[in-house]
Amino acid sequence: MLQELENDQLKEIVDNNEKVVVQYMASWCGNCRLMKPKFKKLAGENETIPFVFVDAEKYPESRKLANVDNLPTFATFVGGEFKNQVQTNKFESLKELVDEVTNN
Repeated sequence: MLQELENDQLKEIVDNNEKVVVQYMASWCGNCRLMKPKFKKLAGENETIPFVFVDAEKYPESRKLANVDNLPTFATFVGGEFKNQVQTNKFESLKELVDEVTNN
């Protein structure tokens, strides 16, 4: 399940799902744009888990949930709590992060 935030509601999504994977991005971020199709690919392989795009500049409350200070940042949430994050432009690092959540 892939979605893009349209308001600052990530906390609600995290609270209502056992597992959530997030890509924090910004429109000006080139590496964010490069990683977006890779994030979409992983979302397609894990349809039972919400994968969410968050514009880190538009939605500061959602950004605070994972203490994002660099982009792109990918974060996982399990049981309503922040679990882990990686700041990367490498598919392998993103896949390892997603595998931590999907294989448990």
